[in-house]
Amino acid sequence: MPDDIHIKSHKGKYSVIFKTNSLDDLRNESKDHAMYILDKNVSKLYKSELRSIIESKRCLIIEASERNKSLDKFPSYTKSLMDLGIKRNQTLVSIGGGIIQDISCFLASTLMRGLQWIFYPTTLLAQSDSCIGSKSSINSGNLKNILGTFNPPKRVILDVNFLETLKKKDIYSGIGEMIKVHAIDSLDSFNRISNDYEKILHESSSMAFYIRESLLMKKKLIEIDEFDEGPRNVMNYGHSFGHAIESATNYSIPHGIAVTIGMDMANFVAAELDISSSYHFDRMHEVLDKNCSKFRNIEINVESLMNALYKDKKNTKNQLRLIFPDNEGQIMIDLYDKTPELQKGITNYLNLYQV
Repeated sequence: MPDDIHIKSHKGKYSVIFKTNSLDDLRNESKDHAMYILDKNVSKLYKSELRSIIESKRCLIIEASERNKSLDKFPSYTKSLMDLGIKRNQTLVSIGGGIIQDISCFLASTLMRGLQWIFYPTTLLAQSDSCIGSKSSINSGNLKNILGTFNPPKRVILDVNFLETLKKKDIYSGIGEMIKVHAIDSLDSFNRISNDYEKILHESSSMAFYIRESLLMKKKLIEIDEFDEGPRNVMNYGHSFGHAIESATNYSIPHGIAVTIGMDMANFVAAELDISSSYHFDRMHEVLDKNCSKFRNIEINVESLMNALYKDKKNTKNQLRLIFPDNEGQIMIDLYDKTPELQKGITNYLNLYQV
């Protein structure tokens, strides 16, 4: 098994513990002090393994949808947990992907002024990226991820066996975020994961290795900027364009795949604007295109994409906060004017690479 990872936070140190028998642990260690928040799909996939939890009357099952992590849903979650008898000295145990993580983290941060929580990530996106970093993100009205907290779990239990039941699109989505952090880390790191792309898809040992490597790379950033005030912002590489792509396609493209397209688009536009060179677009395009190829046929409307891009909460009043590679291939964040050249670069990219 990969070695555990220990992360410093404002609440002290917490650990990512790699295990392969976490379902046995959950089945055998259902204790009175715990209250469980469980992804509905996970409860179906692992019904027999999680039976003791599901039938414990200490379990809140939630469907993992964007609608269900909206603020107006939280009064019902609070009532359900109170009806189940939750007490302040109890621990919330969260089992699911990023949406369940966001819901659990926000509840643990606010319910009774704070509860300890433990996270079992079950998706590749959660295992390789969101499970560390302390953040929760909650929707309010039509504003995505506009509310949130910084509250790290007491520990993360990471079991790659959960990935066996994921759909292929969710694997590609998680790999998109893994590619992102490797691109941020260095050219050598990107080249390594790019060369091993097929191994990651087909070898569980390679998958486990790159999950751990991705978390170690993110750890370096979150330990120096836990509250997202500076260096950590570079982790949004591919996300400004990616979120706009999600919005423009009504979320028909999964998050990590939209981020994959967003990185490819950012690299292309950077070359068009002479911020970077076409060399860096070309050297990264092959693996990025491979990772999003099954979603290239979904139309991305330029006007809808630009409207969403202009509304990104990371922008200033008059400028866009965007992340591009520079001429050396280093991923950099800066402010850019809303110019016709920017929209032209995006239009050119879509004309070339969307079917």
